[in-house]
Amino acid sequence: MLSTENSTILQTANVCNRSVSCASMVQRVAVIGAGPSGLTSIKGCLDEGLEPTCFESSDDIGGLWRFKEKPEPGRANIYKSVIINSSKEMMSFSDFPPPADLPNNMHHSEVLLYLRLYAQTFNLLPHIRFQTTVISVRQKTNFKVTGQWEVETESREGQRETRDFDAVMVCTGHFTQPHLPLRDFPGIERFQGKYFHSWEYCSAEGLEGKRVVVIGIGNSGGDIAVDVSRVAEKVYLSTRSGAWVVGRVGPGGLPLDVVGSSRMDALIRKLFPSWTNTVLEKKLNQALDHKLYGLKPKHGFFAQIPVVNDDLPARIISGRVAVKPNVREFCGSSVVFVDGSTIDKVDVVVFATGYNYSFPFLPSALQAKCGYRLQLYKHVFPPALTSPTLAVVGFIHSFGAINPLAEMQARWATRVFKGLTALPTEENMMKEIEKDTAAMYQKFACSERNPLQEDYIPYLDSLSEEVGVRPNIPWLFFKDPTLALQVFLGPSTPYQYRLTGPGKWAGARQAILTQWDRVFQPFKTRVVTEPKPDVTHSSKLSIIMFLSGATLLCCIFYNKLHFASYFSASSFPRSLQLFAG
Repeated sequence: MLSTENSTILQTANVCNRSVSCASMVQRVAVIGAGPSGLTSIKGCLDEGLEPTCFESSDDIGGLWRFKEKPEPGRANIYKSVIINSSKEMMSFSDFPPPADLPNNMHHSEVLLYLRLYAQTFNLLPHIRFQTTVISVRQKTNFKVTGQWEVETESREGQRETRDFDAVMVCTGHFTQPHLPLRDFPGIERFQGKYFHSWEYCSAEGLEGKRVVVIGIGNSGGDIAVDVSRVAEKVYLSTRSGAWVVGRVGPGGLPLDVVGSSRMDALIRKLFPSWTNTVLEKKLNQALDHKLYGLKPKHGFFAQIPVVNDDLPARIISGRVAVKPNVREFCGSSVVFVDGSTIDKVDVVVFATGYNYSFPFLPSALQAKCGYRLQLYKHVFPPALTSPTLAVVGFIHSFGAINPLAEMQARWATRVFKGLTALPTEENMMKEIEKDTAAMYQKFACSERNPLQEDYIPYLDSLSEEVGVRPNIPWLFFKDPTLALQVFLGPSTPYQYRLTGPGKWAGARQAILTQWDRVFQPFKTRVVTEPKPDVTHSSKLSIIMFLSGATLLCCIFYNKLHFASYFSASSFPRSLQLFAG
């Protein structure tokens, strides 16, 4: 029997073998998808001296943020009016601050512009093979020795090719397979109007004067209801569970996610979770009574990502959108809701019912689940692989932008590929996955459609610790108090993870200290100047006020002496003398 010491040594050796023996030979990396996650994965490879080849099925970068007039099967799709929910400073990559003139909450075309600038600045485009679809990713027969993969691709012309890679990064996202649960809606097959999934929605064109029912109150459902309500006769927004609704505009007109996303805010939420949830919900209800508007959900605010929509309350109060409960059935052209109410002559139904996530090109063994979520260590690595040479990047939800999360995942994954960072044993990874899954389901309202969620700053910190770039706040207060105050009290922007360690960026400090300048800059389209004070008038006024004050003091002093003398007469009580003196 092995001693405890020998057992520990053997376990450590196994960890090292898993992470170093094959990973140290990694050079060629296949990156699947050229959206934000794919782009930052290409850069992560280049930063570590690896050779990435990115396969993108379309003819351009951008992924979700590349608008298409006609939806393309198998690819994410957005509608014309989409505005990003996260502000530009919060959704930026950690070594590439957005141009100051870009609006804080960008239109999808401006998000794509930022991604193009990122790709051009770091010379990512030469590493992308466009119009190339990945058909399958298979372990090579000698995988246990080499950790290599066979990646089979198909060009737009139908030509297939198989190439060997030392590692693979899966960056395809999870908004490509629409979930259309028609069997949950009896009578839909006989519905006399038109119905489609929100994935197909492009604009409100063609819906003028129509009666429209939108089923689902996620961010897409809220956006589409508002968008259509500007031209439709009436829009009915059906929700099964309700939702918390917040706007992009925060206190003072600043971006909400910039104002309330500091490390101090996160610390307070961690120490007093129930109290902060109660306070926040009370504040939200002061601005918008969710019960009155029929929006109030059963879950607490932090249990699920809220609906970010500045216009929805205004459309409801004006009667252009009516909030309804879940649909019970369809009868001809009528929609019957679970409360018994009916809407007749419905023309169009939009199912904003989410997406199914799948990775059809991966082996089924790598798609095992723990609860609703995939079995991925820290949402990145399949624990069962003998060599950690496959990583999933960007497959995560959080109260924060996806770009910084995906970037940190990519930075960690590439260092694991190179053998610079070791993973735990498969047994320990599985234990942590099960523990995290249980904690996640207890804290968040997870479901098959919303299988995973993480706390933004704690998750980033946990990965940054693996990479060796977590900011040391106490040391910063000692070394650079000005910077430390911004890091702790200011918005938790991704530049914090470039201050030190691998991938350190010399411009990180300046990016943090100037982030508010970039927030303010887009507002300066009409600079309001304060009236200049009249120096002569001010001087005269100051002299007058000084002389008046001096005169008043003199009068008070004189009167005090006078009254003291007067009240000193023996005929007055001692108490009055004391009062006068």
